[in-house]
Amino acid sequence: MQLASSGSEPTVSLQSDAKVMGLVGLAHASSHFSHLLLPLMFPIFIRDFGWSYSELGLLSTLFFVVSGVGQASAGFVVDRLGARPVLFCSLVLFTLACLLASVAEGYAALMAVAVLAGLGNAPFHPVDFTILNQRVSTPRLGYAFSVHGLSGNLGWAVAPVFFTVTGALWGWRQAFVAAAGLYALVLLMLVLNRAALKTEPSARAQGGAGVTNDLAFMRLPVVWWCFAFFLLSTVTLAVVQNFSVPILKALQGVSLELASMTLTAYMLCGAVGMLIGGFVAARWPRWSDRVVAACMAGAAVLMALCASGLFGQMGTLWVLAATGFAIGVGGPSRDLMIKKATPKGATGRVYGLVYSGLDVGFALSPLFFGALMDRGLYQATLLGAALVLLFSVVAALGVGKRTAVPA
Repeated sequence: MQLASSGSEPTVSLQSDAKVMGLVGLAHASSHFSHLLLPLMFPIFIRDFGWSYSELGLLSTLFFVVSGVGQASAGFVVDRLGARPVLFCSLVLFTLACLLASVAEGYAALMAVAVLAGLGNAPFHPVDFTILNQRVSTPRLGYAFSVHGLSGNLGWAVAPVFFTVTGALWGWRQAFVAAAGLYALVLLMLVLNRAALKTEPSARAQGGAGVTNDLAFMRLPVVWWCFAFFLLSTVTLAVVQNFSVPILKALQGVSLELASMTLTAYMLCGAVGMLIGGFVAARWPRWSDRVVAACMAGAAVLMALCASGLFGQMGTLWVLAATGFAIGVGGPSRDLMIKKATPKGATGRVYGLVYSGLDVGFALSPLFFGALMDRGLYQATLLGAALVLLFSVVAALGVGKRTAVPA
C-alpha cells in the first residue's frame, strides 16, 4: 500500500484509512488516559500518605513539564526515525510507570512515576500526526483529525471509570497493575498491526526539499502563533479539569457526585463535538482558522455565563457541558489549521513544538488559577479562563492570516 501524500488523490481504500484512524485513535486515548493516572488517586494519597494538595499538584506539574520539554524534542526523533518505534517506546514507558506506581511507598517514587508517564506522553502528537498525514488520504484528513480528537476525550472519560471500578474491586495498587496490563494490551494490538503505522523519516520523505535544516522551522512566525494558540486554549481546559468540580460545589451547592458527572459530561460533549467537527473541517477546510475562532469565542461566552450563575444550578451544569461541545467542534479544524502551517518534511518537529504548548498550558494554569481558588475567587477563576480563551481566538486568526492562500 502506498503512503498518502499531501495534495494527492486518495491512494488507499476507506477501509485502510479507517484502520489507521482507529489505531492512532487507540494510541491517542491511551495518552489522555495517562494524564489522569495520578490525579485520580490524589484523595487516596492524602488518606494513605498525608500529603497536601500542593505536594500532589506538583506531581501533575512535573508530568506536564517533562511532557512539554519531551514533546518539543520528540518531533526531531520522529522525523529522523519514523513514528512507529517512538510510539512503541511510549507505551512501554506507560506500562513501567503504572507498575512503579503500584509499589510506590513514598513521594520520590511518585515523582519518578510522573517523570516516566510524562516521557511516555511526550511523543504522541508528533507521532500521531506524522502517521495520519502520511498514511491517510488527504480528503479524509478532516475525519481522521476528528477521530483523533474524539479518542483523546474518550481516554479522559474512561480513566475515572476504570480506576473507580478496579480500585473498588481490588484496591488502588492493583488498579495500577490493571492499568499496566491495559497499556500492554494496547501495545500488543499496535505491534500486531504495525504495517499500518509505518512512516517515512523526513530525510527520505521530502527528498531534499522544504526545510533545509532541523531548526529552520523555528524562524517561522506562524509556528509560534500556533504555539500561543495551544498554550492559551489549554489553560482554559486545565481550569475545567482541575477546578470545575470544587467550583460547581461552591457556586451552585451541588454534590461531589453531580459535579463529577458534569465534568464527565463536558468531556463526552467534547467528544461528540469532535465527531461533528470532522464533517465541518472536511466541508470548509479553507476556513479552518475562522471555524476555530468562532468555536473558541462561543465557548468563552458559555464559560462566562457559567460564572454568572444566571441559569441556576442545573442550567449552569448544562451550559458547562455545552462549552465542551463548542470546543470539541473546533478540534478537527484546529488540527487542519496546524497542518497548513507546517513546512514540508517537518511534521514531527512542528507538531512537537506546537503541541508542547498544551503541556505548558497544563503546567502553568494550576499555578495561577490555583491561587485564585485558594482565595475563594471561584467566579473570577471561570471568568479568567473565559478571557484567556478569547485570547486564543486572536491567536487562531493570527495563524490563519499567515497561512492564507492568495486569491
